[in-house]
Amino acid sequence: MKPIANTPVSEITPRALYLRRREFLTASGAALAALATRGLEMPIAASDALTITKKVVTVNDPPTPYDVVTTFNNFYEFGSGKSDPAKKSKTFKPKPWSVAVEGACGKPGVYPLEDILKPHPLEERVYRHRCVEGWSIVVPWVGFSLGDLLKRFEPAGNAAFVEFITVVRPEEMPGQRGRFTSVLAWPYNEGLRLDEAMHPLAMIAVGLYGEALPNQNGAPLRLVVPWKYGFKSIKSIAKIRFVEKQPFTSWMKEEPQYYGFYSNVNPAPTRSTFRDQSSERRLGEFLMRKTLPFNGYADQVASLYAGMDLKKNY
Repeated sequence: MKPIANTPVSEITPRALYLRRREFLTASGAALAALATRGLEMPIAASDALTITKKVVTVNDPPTPYDVVTTFNNFYEFGSGKSDPAKKSKTFKPKPWSVAVEGACGKPGVYPLEDILKPHPLEERVYRHRCVEGWSIVVPWVGFSLGDLLKRFEPAGNAAFVEFITVVRPEEMPGQRGRFTSVLAWPYNEGLRLDEAMHPLAMIAVGLYGEALPNQNGAPLRLVVPWKYGFKSIKSIAKIRFVEKQPFTSWMKEEPQYYGFYSNVNPAPTRSTFRDQSSERRLGEFLMRKTLPFNGYADQVASLYAGMDLKKNY
């Protein structure tokens, strides 16, 4: 083994990747542990039942158990450990809430949560999800079309992208307390090309399993983009911006050589492949399964990227 002082920088694993690799090794064990301890330490769950007007199922696999989905999370605002969000989000207050809308649109402003939700009948959409660590889940989200929401704000003709920004509350989100103890710079931001955001599969989720979103799953509003890796689905959205230029997003800032803007699920090797993405493990299961291009939604979304080099635009 080379002494660290003589090791080339290229051979030193970046801190963020080390954390994510380590978490992947414990993914299945943590998921099984969540099932085994069901009832001993119940996750933080909102008790509000939601009225669902339509159900859409896009995958034949059964949903991942509720206790796994609500106790095994990536939500770095509460810590980098998978169990941190469920344990450390108890003091987070998702209500009252408002969303600031800014940029190239006809109706900017600050919209209370009630105004965001009012015109939209809620659907349940069962989607599969894939994370770069190599694990996947199936979740029955409750929410509505992202495109329908964005149209209300009348995007201008020069708005080519939409950026989403999460809330900053270090007093309620311990992962935001100090850059030297956190993985990312805050606030967390993500973005989509406007045509991606308008796609029918993209949604704003306000609940799961028929009830309001628990804090650890992104209460009260989160993005769900099922054909992209999980980190694109930003949680606890506090601001939406319509912009001309591609946003420089949080994981691009941290590790640009690994986390590109598009982040479409791709089992083939790309610049962003720091581990083999050709297979995945569904949480709660033991055996690996084959990763599908665009996470199995290629028939619906591949046309968005016609003519693009997906190895370059990772």
